[in-house]
Amino acid sequence: MNSFLSKSKNRFLLSVLSGCLMFLSFPYTGSLTLLVFISFVPLLLLEEYIANNSKGKNIFIHSYLTFLVYNLGSTWWIWNASEGGMLFAVFLNSLLMSLFFQFFHVLKKVVSRKHGIFFLFITWISIEYFHYSWELSWPWLNLGNVFSITPKIVQWYEYTGVLGGSLWILIVNYCFYNLIISYKNNKQISKVSLYILSITLIVPIIISLVIYSTYNEKEDPIEVVCLQPNIDPYNEKFNTSLSEQVDKLLKIAQKNITENTTILIAPETAISASVWENNFTETSICSVFQDFSIKNNVPILTGASTLKYFKTKQSNVARELSDNQGYYESYNTSILFDNNKIPQYMHKSKLVLGVEKIPFNTFFPWLEEVAIDLDGASGSLGVEQTPKSFQMNNLNFTSTVCYESVYGGFVTQQVKNGAGFIFIITNDGWWGDTPGYKQHVSFASLRAIENRRSIARSANTGISCFINQKGDIFSKTKWWVEGALKESINKNNKVTFYTKYGDLLGEISKILFYFSLVILLYMSLKKAIKK
Repeated sequence: MNSFLSKSKNRFLLSVLSGCLMFLSFPYTGSLTLLVFISFVPLLLLEEYIANNSKGKNIFIHSYLTFLVYNLGSTWWIWNASEGGMLFAVFLNSLLMSLFFQFFHVLKKVVSRKHGIFFLFITWISIEYFHYSWELSWPWLNLGNVFSITPKIVQWYEYTGVLGGSLWILIVNYCFYNLIISYKNNKQISKVSLYILSITLIVPIIISLVIYSTYNEKEDPIEVVCLQPNIDPYNEKFNTSLSEQVDKLLKIAQKNITENTTILIAPETAISASVWENNFTETSICSVFQDFSIKNNVPILTGASTLKYFKTKQSNVARELSDNQGYYESYNTSILFDNNKIPQYMHKSKLVLGVEKIPFNTFFPWLEEVAIDLDGASGSLGVEQTPKSFQMNNLNFTSTVCYESVYGGFVTQQVKNGAGFIFIITNDGWWGDTPGYKQHVSFASLRAIENRRSIARSANTGISCFINQKGDIFSKTKWWVEGALKESINKNNKVTFYTKYGDLLGEISKILFYFSLVILLYMSLKKAIKK
């Protein structure tokens, strides 16, 4: 092994191999899920060699290559929507991953080579947890998402969330790595290491399959209709009048609703032209939706681009009106029409970087000027300050908009408000017919498991679908097809462990990560003093 790694080209070969195994295991860029359990092994072997030898000292370069291949291979499709967004998602996220891996490498060398692998668990789970909330939030490639196409083997996500899957992957990778190191040192396979590997890999799957086979949904159904108008987000959405788009949407709805339909769901930004919330009830568009809702006795949940007027500046994303008579904020909004005269509004909280949000704009306001102009809005949007759910008679549900459905902890906060269903509205047409929209819909299965909630998903250009409480997609549309889906799904008000307590693994890892920083600082100072 050492003779092989002594050559520079072989070390870079291992770096690339790890990255390839990672993206080949990821949904729809390979979908060879089980490869994820050995994806870190080449990189760990490389790190071990570099830690013990003078050659190839810089693990950062090798880890960056690994994560660049992983990011590029899994999310290249972002280019179709935004060249700048793709550069951020691929190159900057690879840099962040590499820095955290470098931190693990340094801790292992300074503190403990024998127990250093635990620093990998801590640092990696920490970065995935940070990705849920910091300015550079991008949890798409969190390792635990790899199982979104195999929900049967991660039913225990109702206790751990996605971070539990990430930790499982890291532990199994370490067991494989340890088996190789044991064979390298002793020239034979360690039975103890083999037993530990088998237990670590197989037991979680068995537990999950038992949960899957024994979980039964309580019968408490409602009929839901999801609309898929299939409006081209690059051309038709902006070249066709809003009234024509709404007319098309409601014609599809009229053909599919019945007297038993509890709610009608339309996709994100179905109302594409920006409307003012302050006087929306006075507009013809509001009247059209409201009249349809009342006439057919069916509430309508739809997405919209909205604006809101303020006399004074409310936040750093507020913009001054051209006449200097106040300020306004732009939102990606969910609107609920029912028998009330005033619609209910909920603003999207988890925004897409570069498209809907400019990172660090509080500290560097000039960054707003480089905002990507997409979907009729430029610069950062306003957000809902706290996660909410819609309440209507006996129906309580989330309205999770597009990218928000990638955030397990955020969705649980919505569900904790009493939501018995998760409704997702999205517009997945920006990426074209690529793995992007397929990955996006598959992640929704994990939200169903984590919260044990039925999901109805309305997408402008596909895939619209229904998902049961075990994460199984049981009804879906095809890509780029106009239509609608009608299904009965069950309500559930029971709260899972994950819904109640959230990402405990993330919180624990974050604390340990900060503690590791203190240890590293102490050891460095101690070493400096001795010199």
